[in-house]
Amino acid sequence: MAPASPPAPATPSPLVPHDAASAYGDCLPSPTPHTEAELTALLGLLTASRPRIGTVVVGHSRDAASRASAAAFVTAWSAAEERTVLATVDWPETAASWLRPAKRFAAWEPDAWVVAAAPLGWAQMSRRLRQDTTWDPARTYGFATLGDSRLPALTGAAALQGMRGVTPTGGVWTIDRGWLVRHLPPPASDAP
Repeated sequence: MAPASPPAPATPSPLVPHDAASAYGDCLPSPTPHTEAELTALLGLLTASRPRIGTVVVGHSRDAASRASAAAFVTAWSAAEERTVLATVDWPETAASWLRPAKRFAAWEPDAWVVAAAPLGWAQMSRRLRQDTTWDPARTYGFATLGDSRLPALTGAAALQGMRGVTPTGGVWTIDRGWLVRHLPPPASDAP
């Protein structure tokens, strides 16, 4: 009789450690209503992307500002005939594992994912997405509230590599090797 195999090592929890969540939780920004410049810049990021983005999945936390931002994006994106929103998925700020919303968010195969969320909930969700799905942060775009340098610190340097988003004034941010890099919005044209 062959000896029993040792048990497989337990997969570490993808959740943000409690002490880190507690340390950052009170100082992270709450979602605020999006600006027109923010929505316009987000639409511009997606429409300028190559290869062309036609299908998206939209995700949001359950606060009023994130719901409104997601709804505004869905309306604006769906206004063009060749663009489709495959699904809209929401998640709570606190949960036991985030596995169920993560699987719903990643179940589709969109050209891109769009996120309007509170940073701590998105940190939890994105860590679960990275561990248990084929979600790609480099195909993910966020509203301004996620443009916070503490977000990559909560998720780990690689968890959000390549994610992009916009600022309230229409600037762009990118997460690169654990750093949140902000780019200035293009200068306003003086031409009539």
